[in-house]
Amino acid sequence: MTISEDNPRLTELRTWQARAQEGGGPQRVEQQHAKGKLTARERIAALLDFGSFQELQPFTLAHPEDMYAIPGDGVVTGYGTIDGRAVCVYAQDFTVYGGSVSLAHARKITQVQELALRNGVPIIGLLDSGGARIQEGVAALQGYGEIFRQNALASGVIPQISVMLGPCAGGASYSPALTDFIIMADQTSLMYITGPDVVKSVTKEEIDHQGLGVAPIHTSVSGVAHFLATDEDNALATTRRLLSYLPSNNVEDAPALPPTDDPRRTAPALNTLVPEAPNEPYDMRTVIHSVMDTDSFFEVQADWAQNALVGFARLGGKAVGVVAQQPLMMAGAIDINASDKISRFVRFCDAFNLPLITFADSPGFLPGVGQEHGGIIRHGAKIIYAYVEATVPQISVVTRKGYGGAYIVMGSKSLGADLHFGWPSAEMAVMGPDAAVNVVNRRELEAAADPDAARAQLIDEYRTRYANPYYSAERGILDNVIEPAQTRPILINALRTLREQVRHVPPKKHGVMPA
Repeated sequence: MTISEDNPRLTELRTWQARAQEGGGPQRVEQQHAKGKLTARERIAALLDFGSFQELQPFTLAHPEDMYAIPGDGVVTGYGTIDGRAVCVYAQDFTVYGGSVSLAHARKITQVQELALRNGVPIIGLLDSGGARIQEGVAALQGYGEIFRQNALASGVIPQISVMLGPCAGGASYSPALTDFIIMADQTSLMYITGPDVVKSVTKEEIDHQGLGVAPIHTSVSGVAHFLATDEDNALATTRRLLSYLPSNNVEDAPALPPTDDPRRTAPALNTLVPEAPNEPYDMRTVIHSVMDTDSFFEVQADWAQNALVGFARLGGKAVGVVAQQPLMMAGAIDINASDKISRFVRFCDAFNLPLITFADSPGFLPGVGQEHGGIIRHGAKIIYAYVEATVPQISVVTRKGYGGAYIVMGSKSLGADLHFGWPSAEMAVMGPDAAVNVVNRRELEAAADPDAARAQLIDEYRTRYANPYYSAERGILDNVIEPAQTRPILINALRTLREQVRHVPPKKHGVMPA
């Protein structure tokens, strides 16, 4: 039977659809726009491929008996595509009850989380919420707990991305913290556990909302967030770019692109990049950009723990994870924050089948009472665990220093690197020549007529004998000493071979939080 256009059932459906589409109404939508913020549906439309979004449960009511209840209950959920790839998405609607989370609101989110997990597709949360709906009491907390559980179950199985486009306070902030990546929009996003009033009442500290949890705080100080976006459009564009490097789940390979950069391209400038003076810095980003496909390096947590560099790139069109030390910051020494940054990123790459390329210049772990008392031993051990546990192809390149335990943890051969290369400038030893001579030759220096001349000679002898790549290559610790300019074609050929290898260790199903 054909239903005519004036059928009352169609009229009723369209009435419900209109109620759901208008959110909190024109006045609240206008208020949202006045803050420089889009509505939930506008955000989804900007994120997904045009016309691909299919909404789920648009008519949900937290309290059906309430004649003023707004359909959807403050969150829009569903599925669609990004660059033709399926994704699930939810967007909190601040125009409806301030985006506050009720049990019904939470269960809309958990339903789409479960759908994403069952079908092996990424899930993206667009967060803009005033927190738990106080009127619901513990029922709202139950809802949050159910969301957290789904976050944990999906960890390491499907990519989870949280895009912060408004406030996220209290216990609600644990959901994004459980996901793989957090993108925060500058000026409009906030995230903290306890607000300024609570902080003042408990600790007597006076601080405002911005000082507690504005986006730059979490991307440069706390390290909670991974990307700082200039505005909402930039946040959504960052999300799309991030997904382009990631597989849909942990049993698929990351999407590959047809190579647009010559795989045989060399980089002659790298032959003179590392200074002759061992304490003179250089920019490791120059190495990464020179070796990887042009403009493909997508840095993660660029403003936090800047002595370490992590991010995604393409090598011959294939997505890889890049880990490196940055001699421009703290000489590249590894501290507590850098340990956490590296270990978590390595675990993510392992979970999602991304080969690891490591560029090491390791002067050591950062010394100091604060680091020791803060648990640098415990945090540094996470890097070892992450590399050893990883079953993806691993290639490491020592560009200059490789001293002590810091050399070992940075993807060394002893931890399981498939291929381990060194540049001619590489110095690998228990400690640097200066420190080694002070320990080993202390008595000779005390007895020397000219201690400075004797020290210089002994340092030169130590460097010639031990602190050079050929000492390691002779013992099979380095697989080869390579010309820096040739690093790109060598890594591409190596990666092509390693991708064909069959791992006898089954893939892990672990999450990506640090051990």
